[in-house]
Amino acid sequence: MNIVIVGATGAVGREMIECLKDFPLDKLRLVASSRSVGKKIGELVCEEISEKIFEESDIALFSAGSELSKEWRERVVAADCLMIDNSSAFRYDDDVPLVVPEINASAARNHKGVIANPNCTTAIAAVVLWPLHKAFALKKVIISTYQATSGAGAAGMNELLDQTEIALNGGEASCEVFDHAIPFNVIPHIDKFQENGYTKEEMKVAWETAKIFGTEIPLSCTAVRIPTLRAHCESIVIECEKVVSVEAAKEVLEAAEGVKLVELPMPINATGEYDVEVGRIRRNLVFGENGLEFFLCGDQLLKGAALNAVQIA
Repeated sequence: MNIVIVGATGAVGREMIECLKDFPLDKLRLVASSRSVGKKIGELVCEEISEKIFEESDIALFSAGSELSKEWRERVVAADCLMIDNSSAFRYDDDVPLVVPEINASAARNHKGVIANPNCTTAIAAVVLWPLHKAFALKKVIISTYQATSGAGAAGMNELLDQTEIALNGGEASCEVFDHAIPFNVIPHIDKFQENGYTKEEMKVAWETAKIFGTEIPLSCTAVRIPTLRAHCESIVIECEKVVSVEAAKEVLEAAEGVKLVELPMPINATGEYDVEVGRIRRNLVFGENGLEFFLCGDQLLKGAALNAVQIA
């Protein structure tokens, strides 16, 4: 199979290259912006985007932003090349499957030339919520996120490193990627505010979970940016239709694909790992015997982006 990565020099694109190392490839090609054409990543040279590349490829993994995905969609599909898109461009289109392979892999086969990758926060939560939903029937879900700077790509991570150094040396940290200074701070604002007071990042989790699960479950999310480099964390409270014990939930999660049960999920351990770590499982004091509370952590660049796209492929 011939695969091309569009946006290969970005943080997610580079992780896609790594995730493809065990993939049955005949040829891998890399596409990057004009300023990176000719640049080498390992033994591969970055090329300029063209219709010919897609005509010679079976699958195109896009991670270069919504605008480029929209611009090239028709030409990629016309070239009989499957587009797996990591942006938000097509996630809510009725004719585009939104896929987390551990949950709705069969939906991918109903594509019309394009398959969408979910938002990173959604994907990380979904692999944990889905087995619990199957076992205990989720009734309500409340999520608070602790999202790493990797959610804003390499530029976000670089801003954290650069501005932390400035702050440590007595300077005043500034911001370009984020709306506020990120060193030694938490920012309860990711993406644009919506009319209902939630941000788009928060609403994405509700919209996308419903599409992936194939059912509407009342879900509320508060998304917060924190000064870590990589791996998002989420604190989740669930109320179930059925009675659920901590022991029963652990048994379900231990058997779940893509999930690793641990005592303390933390970014320092989850970084670079394919599985989503989940722990701190306890009975919720509000919902009683029908409620649970737990904490999870997953690598935003892997299960939240690159890995999920390669799994779809």
